[in-house]
Amino acid sequence: MAARAWTWSYEGYEPRKERLREALCTLGNGYFATRGAAPETSAGEFHYPGTYAAGCYNRLTSTVQGRQVENEDMVNLPDWLPLRYRLHPAGAAGPGPWLSPDDPSLVGHRQSLDLRGGTLTRRSVYEDGEGRRLTVEQERLVHMEDPHLAALHTTFTADGWEGELEVESGIDGDVRNSGVARYRDLANRHLTGWETGVEPGSVVWLRCRTVESDIGVALAARTVAAAVPQGDAGRYRAEPRRLPRVVQQALRLPMAPDAAVAVDKTVALYTSRDAAIGSPLRAAVSAVRRAPAYSRLLASHRRAWANLWQQVKLEVPGEPGRILRLHLFHVLQTLSPHTAELDVGVPARGLHGEAYRGHVFWDELFVLPFLNLHLPEVSRGLLDYRYRRLPAACRAAREAGRAGAMYPWQSAAEGREETQEVHLNPRSGRWLTDRSRLQHHVGSAVAYNVWQYCQATGDTEYLYSKGAEMLLQIARFWADSATWDPALGRYRIRHVMGPDEYHDGYPDSDVAGLDDNTYTNVTAAWVLARAGEIVLALPGSRRRKLLEEMRIEPAELSRWEDVSHRLHVPYHRDVISQFAGYGDLAELDWDGLRARYGDIRRLDRILEAEGDTVNRYQASKQADVLMLGYLFSPRELSGLFRRLGHELDDETWRATTDYYLARTSHGSTLSSLVHAWVLARTRRADAWAYCEEALIGDIADIQGGTTEEGIHLGAMAGTLDFVQRGMTGLETRDDALRLSPATLPQLSKFGMRLRFRGHWDVDLRLRAERVRVAVPDNGKPGLKVVLDGRTYVVPTATAQWLDLPS
Repeated sequence: MAARAWTWSYEGYEPRKERLREALCTLGNGYFATRGAAPETSAGEFHYPGTYAAGCYNRLTSTVQGRQVENEDMVNLPDWLPLRYRLHPAGAAGPGPWLSPDDPSLVGHRQSLDLRGGTLTRRSVYEDGEGRRLTVEQERLVHMEDPHLAALHTTFTADGWEGELEVESGIDGDVRNSGVARYRDLANRHLTGWETGVEPGSVVWLRCRTVESDIGVALAARTVAAAVPQGDAGRYRAEPRRLPRVVQQALRLPMAPDAAVAVDKTVALYTSRDAAIGSPLRAAVSAVRRAPAYSRLLASHRRAWANLWQQVKLEVPGEPGRILRLHLFHVLQTLSPHTAELDVGVPARGLHGEAYRGHVFWDELFVLPFLNLHLPEVSRGLLDYRYRRLPAACRAAREAGRAGAMYPWQSAAEGREETQEVHLNPRSGRWLTDRSRLQHHVGSAVAYNVWQYCQATGDTEYLYSKGAEMLLQIARFWADSATWDPALGRYRIRHVMGPDEYHDGYPDSDVAGLDDNTYTNVTAAWVLARAGEIVLALPGSRRRKLLEEMRIEPAELSRWEDVSHRLHVPYHRDVISQFAGYGDLAELDWDGLRARYGDIRRLDRILEAEGDTVNRYQASKQADVLMLGYLFSPRELSGLFRRLGHELDDETWRATTDYYLARTSHGSTLSSLVHAWVLARTRRADAWAYCEEALIGDIADIQGGTTEEGIHLGAMAGTLDFVQRGMTGLETRDDALRLSPATLPQLSKFGMRLRFRGHWDVDLRLRAERVRVAVPDNGKPGLKVVLDGRTYVVPTATAQWLDLPS
């Protein structure tokens, strides 16, 4: 494969694009990640260095419009990157300026992300007024084998001068969370208690802790001149400098024309959340001391990445494949095998920035289906994050007067509701009430993820233990939330918000929430049906124990069954309504708004700034009803509607799809992904247009300045799953790999490697008219494959080409 297929490069230096490039050039290993900021720069208009450890949160209180507001944030940790330099030419009156890409002497700049090896390289060339040139080549890694290590390898070459080069390396603890403009008026100093120190062997350290969560953080750095004249190593050893919140090392290196010198900076990061350590500081200092030279670090890092790429193999030709590889790279940097050992969820914006405060929403709904078939141990670890917070979800339900478990829309450290009470509209400058905590459908997402993981892996041990507890508590919440309406002869779920997010109430009403959101009701019915199945499937002793512990009586199980058949699904004009009363809302002047504003993705902000509200209109931010077509195959969705007393035929679904396509602004990166998925089998040309938008969403920053605040992890993972399941029609149920391919012309040839129910490294290749299934020799019975209703058994140690139906 051509090298370009595995690289992501930027030529030249464009300050106003730097923050976007920093997000897209982030390096991480699932434990921590560091944005791709230049080490010579500090936080400002064009740059934002940021390092984030998975699950490291802190809570601060701010004053907004005269009231106290709490927010919990993923903490920007001390910056380990700083490494700056300046020339001391022989015979010059003094040193030159500290150099950075923002210096006018920059005459060349290129940076490149190596996806295969997990490194970021930068090449900068500076030339002063006397014609003296300095070429700086730097390679960076965040180690994929040892999750606590990172390193910079920098080579300096003089051209047209001799003298000395001064290099200053450090750890900067004087950092804040200031990467998102609309949060900057809120409290953002999350670190306190800084201490710095020096150890033998050119090692310096900094430790501190978070203000409220009291997480101890320690970093240690070793900076050495890697290429100096023999016998002169002592002369060029780094000299330490200690400041209250910063620790530095300084080197003076001899420079001769056309000769290169190298400086290696190796860093270790630990927190008090880590297992099997005495203290973060002792662990960091010890790790950085025993870390090998850069060349050996790089070799082991590349081996770890090579092994990882083998496990997640996805081969798609051309430019779509290159973009998908970048998406997969960022998914793996956020959620790697190291993540399986941590108590963390799926941060919506990765470990790449501070948008959404690093919170966990419902994005695992788009992430886990891909991971289930490649890194199921990571999926299980992410589900454990939800299981550990099941008691908090049950407390939240009780406080709301409900039974069961009410998972929060935004979760962080404790599992309590972290959704902000107010949010800023940057277009109007007004702080507005935030009702998005009414998106209780996140509980259905948790249940769906449990079910899908267990179907893909056959992990009945998990399903019958932690999985059953979560599913049953979520089912209990939905059954208790449903109220009987005698006039309708149906159960209703009221005062909620759907995935659309624009609509949080009815026009001119002071009551928060909406009634009978179809997505909420249908997924609730699905959860209740699955909960009933699990109760019947549980081994007798386990069933008795679980029902006794949860105090579930037969009458409650009967109610679950009844509610799952009679939840209300509203309709209007022969299409499925997004919620009760949706068809009574006004139509929006879409053409007029586009003519005035151009990009109207954030329609809610535009209308609020005009003194209006999107609650008055038939307008959606993203897929809502159509999300059902993403979660469920046509057969399964029809079955769900039939269970609820409705016939969902192709004509009704097509009409519903067309109706909402014309009324959606796509204000979320997930929207184009879901629409591509839904349209792939009916309107292929339109499907590809949406697929393209999903592919370039972050790399082109089509949301207008949001990617620089962190990549959209759900959308990136969703594009991978669009190929893996959307194009293949892949389902994992009934102990069979079920396929029903319907590819787009632009994605008609691809291959992948899967893990399915104990079968490792199943190779699946799709061509226009055939699919190849190869099963390695693993001592197991053959793999059962169902292709468009026909059943095959592919023996182990064989490969078979299967013809697709006409």
